Amino acid sequence: MSEHISKIFDAELESVRGRVLAMAGLVEEQFKDAIRTLLGGDLELFSKIKEVEDQVNELHMSIDDECMHIIARRQPAASDLRMVLTVIKIINDLERIGDKAVKIARLTQQIFQSGRVNLPRLSDLTFQSDLALNMLRAALDGFARLDPSVAVTVAKEDLRLDDEFKAIQRQLITFMMEDPRTITLALEIIEIAKAIERVGDHAENIAEYVVYLVKGIDVRHSSLEVIEREIS
Repeated sequence: MSEHISKIFDAELESVRGRVLAMAGLVEEQFKDAIRTLLGGDLELFSKIKEVEDQVNELHMSIDDECMHIIARRQPAASDLRMVLTVIKIINDLERIGDKAVKIARLTQQIFQSGRVNLPRLSDLTFQSDLALNMLRAALDGFARLDPSVAVTVAKEDLRLDDEFKAIQRQLITFMMEDPRTITLALEIIEIAKAIERVGDHAENIAEYVVYLVKGIDVRHSSLEVIEREIS
């Protein structure tokens, strides 16, 4: 009987893990559509992004509820408990990434509808968004493969992403000082760049949760050197 229950429990954990990856796929598509809207001006994608947000929110609540039931029914311990707790944390970050995608799309809608599109550094968001997207993919791949080493890769990329955001911010501040007519658009672009930077932060969180899941070590708020040491 205990072996039978154990197999059911393993199947439940695997099912939850699969649903997290399905949610991650939706969120990744949301973010890519938001960037496509920004760079291509396809405002029709905004409706799709909002529709996906509803699916993401539903999955967030559903997976969270399932995890609560698993804890209550199975009373997991050790690595099984870490898996459930990691799932709860990851879906929170995924939901917030989805929120950032909606924010980027909403700001983009404001920019294009007002005709405020002629400002340098807009193309620089392509590089910044590619960095954030690659970080998210790496973190989720680490979760799928239970590979804690992705935390180092993602942490290094986060440093590059932070530098890119600061560079965009500095340049846009210069534009605002030189030409006050660019202030409104520049502030909107800075807000978009900050949302992209926050997507990277959430990706880094996910990568750190993978370290906790696999090794039982909490590396949140740790330096890159500490993360490298803990993983090795």
